[in-house]
Amino acid sequence: MQYDELGKFIKLKRINSGLSLNKFAQEADIDCAILCRIENLKQGIKINILEKIAAQFGQTPSEFLKEFEEQ
Repeated sequence: MQYDELGKFIKLKRINSGLSLNKFAQEADIDCAILCRIENLKQGIKINILEKIAAQFGQTPSEFLKEFEEQ
């Protein structure tokens, strides 16, 4: 499974949750610029950031990745 499009999935899920990039980044304790680069596929995602993103959606990283793979 390729995770090249994971940033797009994060962005779509964030938007569907009704959160701005700034609000989501603040609540997840992620640097806004890093999240922006991840969502725009300009930066890879590290596991510690994935853990924070998944937690914001009430998921474990494995649950989050499984949802991504199934979409």
